[in-house]
Amino acid sequence: MSVWSFASAPFLIAGPCAVEAVDVMDRVAEALARLAERHRLPVCFKASFDKANRARLDGARGPGLEAGLRALEHVRAAHGLPVLTDIHESSQAVPAAEVVDALQVPAFLCRQTDLLRAAGACGKPVNVKKGQWMDADGMRGALAKVRAGGCSDLAVTERGTFFGYGDLVGDCAKRPVRRSCSMPATACSNRAAGTPARAAVAASTFRRCSPRPPSRAPTAFFWRRIPIRMPRRATRPPNGPWNGSSH
Repeated sequence: MSVWSFASAPFLIAGPCAVEAVDVMDRVAEALARLAERHRLPVCFKASFDKANRARLDGARGPGLEAGLRALEHVRAAHGLPVLTDIHESSQAVPAAEVVDALQVPAFLCRQTDLLRAAGACGKPVNVKKGQWMDADGMRGALAKVRAGGCSDLAVTERGTFFGYGDLVGDCAKRPVRRSCSMPATACSNRAAGTPARAAVAASTFRRCSPRPPSRAPTAFFWRRIPIRMPRRATRPPNGPWNGSSH
């Protein structure tokens, strides 16, 4: 198995949102390994040992640092895939880097200076998710912090530009700049010293994979097509009263 690098674009980051049972991890890893071989595409298996930013207190967080890293080590050894995981605290960077091939900084933490520097100091490639409140150029500072730790193999993941009542909404006006419109996330190679926008010319994809649907699947309401009756176009003759309805 070759050493992982974000320079090998296009590439695919995929896997469960969090570390799950061994059989689930194995099934996903087997499918991704076949995909990588069939398409000769660099694939990195992603799963988080801890999802510390769940919206609910009772949300599934994962097995924790030690058990989660053992599960990722198993995937790496059994299926020959490089592995990637999130870190939420600076103290997690070194133990995680001893097992995984790449580290990831969540979007909500993309400005945490100590976390970014700690990730960059581990000698592993680092993927930073862009906060939804930031534009592409706003990630310059985040990448500079990772580089200050000594890392030069970087990627930036688009996570949308704002929240729309539970949905992540992307700014399509930035599409010609980022070369990316796939949601919820598109990772872009940024190994060179250029900006995230310039690096996004070789766009790659970040996907959640699972052999079973999530426990809280969206209801049918969100996917049902709702017909909308458009109003008649209001007209007004020159120097005359309004005709038609504007409602």
